[in-house]
Amino acid sequence: ISHTWFLSIIQNEFRTGKIDLDSTMNLLEKLQISFDFAHVKHVFKKTVDKRKAHTINIEDFRAIYRTIVHRPEFHELFRGYSPNCKILADTELIEFLRKEQYETEACETTALEIILKYEPIEDVRKRRQMSFEGFIRYMSSEDCSIFKNDHRTIYQDMNHPLCDYFISSSHNTYLISDQLIGPSHLWGYTSALLKGCRCLEIDCWDGSNNQPVVYHGHTLTSKIPFRSVIQVIDKYAFVASDYPVVLSLENHCSPKQQEVMADYLESILGDKLLTSTIGDTVMTQLPSPEALKFKILVKNKKVGTTEEGMLRRDLDSHGETGEISEFENMSDEDETDEKAPLYPKSDSSKRKSEHRPSHPPRKKAKMKKIKIAIALSDLVIYTKSEKFVSFEHSLANQKCYENNSIGEIRARKFVTHSAKEFVSHTSRFITRIYPKGTRTNSSNYNPQEFWNVGCQMVALNFQTPGVQMELQNGKFLDNGGCGYILKPEFLRNHNSTFTPHNVGRYGKPMSLSIRVISGHQLPPSNLSKTNKADPLVQIEIYGVPEDQAKKKSSVIKSNALSPRWDETFSFTVQVPELALIRFCVEDEISLVTNEFLGQYTLPLLSLSKG
Repeated sequence: ISHTWFLSIIQNEFRTGKIDLDSTMNLLEKLQISFDFAHVKHVFKKTVDKRKAHTINIEDFRAIYRTIVHRPEFHELFRGYSPNCKILADTELIEFLRKEQYETEACETTALEIILKYEPIEDVRKRRQMSFEGFIRYMSSEDCSIFKNDHRTIYQDMNHPLCDYFISSSHNTYLISDQLIGPSHLWGYTSALLKGCRCLEIDCWDGSNNQPVVYHGHTLTSKIPFRSVIQVIDKYAFVASDYPVVLSLENHCSPKQQEVMADYLESILGDKLLTSTIGDTVMTQLPSPEALKFKILVKNKKVGTTEEGMLRRDLDSHGETGEISEFENMSDEDETDEKAPLYPKSDSSKRKSEHRPSHPPRKKAKMKKIKIAIALSDLVIYTKSEKFVSFEHSLANQKCYENNSIGEIRARKFVTHSAKEFVSHTSRFITRIYPKGTRTNSSNYNPQEFWNVGCQMVALNFQTPGVQMELQNGKFLDNGGCGYILKPEFLRNHNSTFTPHNVGRYGKPMSLSIRVISGHQLPPSNLSKTNKADPLVQIEIYGVPEDQAKKKSSVIKSNALSPRWDETFSFTVQVPELALIRFCVEDEISLVTNEFLGQYTLPLLSLSKG
């Protein structure tokens, strides 16, 4: 049957006897097969080189098709369930789904849906059966992806307060290259939003003609108008996700230009801009992502309380400024003028001496006063930037709508020395981590160590590829890619005693077994002329320290088309809720270096069995 079907599709192309490479590609597309151009070209060349020709006949095409499509590992599976090795009846397909794919609920309806969706041969489809051709198409489809199907949509409870979620966050979003001399570009905002990022950073400085500009201050990075940034955000904010976007303003503008910023935010964003509390004016906890759908929140320093701002709502506050006092550089590292949020100056004197237990002694703090336009201050509702002093200070004084930004160096010290207090802090307050100022090439830190203690906004340079962004992208594939992921219960509970270094009773050991069977049409190595690579697979677990693991397969010599490993790897994972798994394929170039060919990272609990 499949022979007749195959001929009926292709014979028309061979009316004149032979076809070239382009027609070969078109035919494969017509047969609805996903293929890699380089590999088909390579197989085609091997076929024609024997005869010093540039075209192939119908038999050659059939051989090429089989080489690319009829993978032996699929055939072995198929033969195990098809008595005549030609056809799977619906009952046999159900058995396959139950035994191999762990679909315990699989029934006649499931099998029929798959047959109707993937069986290309009409006669077979009508008989409610599946040919090997249909089986290949099913096995190569999204339905057999390693990523759980029901995690591709929003499945988590979105009604918890904002601080109960990990939130996809970007650092210096306007930069698309390095931090010193590279371009600032609107594309930074567009691409981050299209990737589901929900917290963007905007560095604002006074520009000419009373027009604020966005760039990395005191550097040679180029400038873009604040107005244009807000227009782009307005356009793309809710393309990838309906859930709220937070604009983290690093504000260096004079009060006059802060008013211009406030005007643009209100006029351009309109109803999308959150300008008042929702529900109760008395704030005991943050609203949920669900309650803030399609809303844009401003994160900035603020004068006084949200309640006071609400009372001013209908008055024109243009020309009015407030003043906030804060300690100059509380931190003992150079964070290059990253947010330094504030608190009222009235009781600053007593605070200075109050506590110092959680960090090394610092130089005596100087106070500085910051002027802020009331018009902008009043746009800050649930995301007020508050300077971080210490965990004790926050516990005693911080309100639920006040957020802290902590640089990676200081945050890393807390992870090491006061993890329990850190977890307690992030269970209550949104905490943003940002890269240290010395990362001028826009390199990233490993976000996992800060997710492990419940930090909600772990801001990365989205423009820089590498393992760190792969972990970020992998983690946020979860929950429909909406940019919000509910934290595990032990990172939301105010009384939690969880720490990443000592998981104790929070461990839920899970044993994981992964069989690396084969690869198919791997990207050829850049360094190989013959389309060959010597591929190996590395499986890595990222999570709490005791779950970190890395295992390597053997190397398959010179085969990028269809390397076969058949190796099994076992892991025990203590805290699966925080774990990510990364599959990385490399080409062994020499005993000391490997070239990266590709990777896929996903949350461990989003792994599909089968």
